[in-house]
Amino acid sequence: MIIKMTILSFLGSVFPVILFNIDRKKIIWCGLAGAIGWIVYSLSLSLTNSEIISSFLGAFAVNIYSEFMARIIKTPASMFYVPGIFPLVPGITAYSTVISVVQTDFTIALNKGILTLAIGGAIAFGIMLSSTIVRLISNIMIKTYLKNN
Repeated sequence: MIIKMTILSFLGSVFPVILFNIDRKKIIWCGLAGAIGWIVYSLSLSLTNSEIISSFLGAFAVNIYSEFMARIIKTPASMFYVPGIFPLVPGITAYSTVISVVQTDFTIALNKGILTLAIGGAIAFGIMLSSTIVRLISNIMIKTYLKNN
């Protein structure tokens, strides 16, 4: 099951690359970002049983990968993490929220809405934190290099 979902998340990251007309040479690397994010999400979901923490860790892993690939391929990290987080976006939870509102089941709508916002916030925080950590480490390495030379 995890292999099938990893392949689907790979494809779920590849198709936005085609849609956004990103350089075709980066398609595989962008798909790999989505697959890595989904693997981390799945493993942490099985360990923590929390969609919010799992989404944070998945987004964190996607952005760490994106930051390193950006330096290797010399392209902006957003080319990798934007399509890479597509499989992590809580689309079905947002859909369930809207359906619950339409059916006037406001208790479920409130619960699903809060969960949707929490997952979205966790994804944003994972991207922000990992980007900050990579830049901090990069600045420390540059200062150390300049100091020694």
